[in-house]
Amino acid sequence: MKTIMNTRACIRREYIAIFFSLALAVFIYILHKVNVLGIQHKVNSIINLRVSTVPDVYRDFCTFQPLSPNDALEERLLLDSIAWPKTPLLPAPISLEKTSDPAHSSFTILPRSGGGQWNIGDKLEVMIKIFDFQGRPKKSGGDFLLARLHNPKLCAGVVGQVVDHLNGIYSAVFSLPWEGDAQVEVTLVHSSEAVTVLDRLTSEQPDRIYFQSLFRSGSISESTICNVCLRPTKQPLCNYTDLRTGEPWFCYKPKKLSCDARINHAMKNYKQSLRANEEKLFQSGVNLKVNLQGLGPANVTVLPKKKGQSQVKSSSGKSGPSGYYYQGVWQALGGHTVRQFNNSAISQCLKGKGVHMYGDSTIRQWFEYLNEALPDLKQFNLPSLKQVGPFMALDYANNILVTFRCHGPPIRFPSIPTSELRYIANEMDGLTGGTNTVVVFGIWSHFSTFPMEVYIRRLQSIRRAVVRLLDRAPGTLVVIRTANPKALMLYETITNSDWYSLQRDKVLRAMFKGLNVHLIDAWEMVLAHHLPHSLHPQPPIIKTMMDLLFSYICPKNGG
Repeated sequence: MKTIMNTRACIRREYIAIFFSLALAVFIYILHKVNVLGIQHKVNSIINLRVSTVPDVYRDFCTFQPLSPNDALEERLLLDSIAWPKTPLLPAPISLEKTSDPAHSSFTILPRSGGGQWNIGDKLEVMIKIFDFQGRPKKSGGDFLLARLHNPKLCAGVVGQVVDHLNGIYSAVFSLPWEGDAQVEVTLVHSSEAVTVLDRLTSEQPDRIYFQSLFRSGSISESTICNVCLRPTKQPLCNYTDLRTGEPWFCYKPKKLSCDARINHAMKNYKQSLRANEEKLFQSGVNLKVNLQGLGPANVTVLPKKKGQSQVKSSSGKSGPSGYYYQGVWQALGGHTVRQFNNSAISQCLKGKGVHMYGDSTIRQWFEYLNEALPDLKQFNLPSLKQVGPFMALDYANNILVTFRCHGPPIRFPSIPTSELRYIANEMDGLTGGTNTVVVFGIWSHFSTFPMEVYIRRLQSIRRAVVRLLDRAPGTLVVIRTANPKALMLYETITNSDWYSLQRDKVLRAMFKGLNVHLIDAWEMVLAHHLPHSLHPQPPIIKTMMDLLFSYICPKNGG
């Protein structure tokens, strides 16, 4: 009983922490508005105390565009907000004995607060205890856990919020949005020791994925390595920093050709950078995305909502879910109704509209969905690679235009002509906008190996373009796709772990909070679903995302 009370006290403290996080988000938004209006007042005197500095470990070979004082303060606050709990130093070589072991760890459903039975609208609390491979309780936090509540028969699922009490004990808090059985699932994605390795890799090896460009003039061709993080050598550099956004990009200069002879961009390779035995921390079925067992019942029965009880609502502070599945259909929380769109309804919804999509392959999936769903939408035969784009499709009868363009480097696609390397902010600046314009973007996966500062600066650039677009054309609809969890093996983990994605997802949500944009919460839509996690979610999940997109474009009251 004492443990339960302590756990609930920790949860209350976590709610207080969430309140302060909300206050921080509001401050960032106000600070952003100050930037937009160009009003400085006395902010500079505060900023001078907290100007962001890039860590020494990669300062020598990573290039960061300069920040205004306000942007520097925002960066520092964002980095502080996603700081992960520190873990004890790892022994060398690595031994699993003292690391987190999902087989020895477990979860327990706590009694309902106030006693009695569970009802729709209640909060379910689960206590999670982490043990090492020797069966001893862990005394520190930092493990990466995911939690969901589901009912396979009802095709129902909702994501839980995990709270780290920094002592080897965690809580998962779930909303109860449906009647009937609800089963708890807790997954150890990474041990705290594995997270320590992932964090170190980004600090020491931000260039572990590297790129190359081909240079050609007449019969002479040369290839050189390119990156935003290029280690210093005696070889001179070609500077391809974008003049409008300030986004940095460099290549080693060819020996015989000029920098102007660059004709393409491509991912080159990946450098394995693990120390002795560190791969043991990333073993599928052992300590990589493994479910924990429950002590006692792993499910509860949920009764109908009591009279006068409030509906389950999402919290703007992300302490509650953005939605849940029921009968396989996504039910958004927070007041927005998600409609189901067949092909005819999609055509009617998009009639007379231009939909412009920017980002990575997870956004390209949406373009491909529309191309397949709408028989009258005809894709132009542009001379572009299937994976890369750009793509354009037109439904002439219904006056529907759909485009896709990948974001600028870093991007891990095969050969992209340099003429097609575009930054999202510049593309948005080229749009007229208006009530018949829909802008969709998603940018996260290709930034996972780079310092967070690189990602923050890219989002700041995009956000400024969004503000400019909404300022000149307030009726423009802007929709952002978040990151999502994926299947993980060793390579995917080292280069694109869910932990990397989670950190970037938190930053993206904070940076666009308060603006007139809509989020497609791909993270929860994938995590709450019964289908396996995938970088490119399976068709039923994509349809869910698209139905929410169409519901933003054509809300119920607007047809």
